Amino acid sequence: MSDDLIVRKGERIPRRPLSDYSEADSLSHAIKRDGLRATLFEDTNQYGPLAMLFALLAVATVTGAMIKLLSGIL
Repeated sequence: MSDDLIVRKGERIPRRPLSDYSEADSLSHAIKRDGLRATLFEDTNQYGPLAMLFALLAVATVTGAMIKLLSGIL
């Protein structure tokens, strides 16, 4: 177990320290200020879950399109 994880009395799952967080005006502002990676994976602002939802939707759409194209070829 890492030294930066905190286990409180009565809890079994260690907690990680809170990351740096600051409010953003919009999703585009959050991505411009913090970057796409930080917004998606590091929860640097309130738009992390929304950005992850859009990223997962894009990946699923591309994957579905590739499967559909390959099933027509093969």
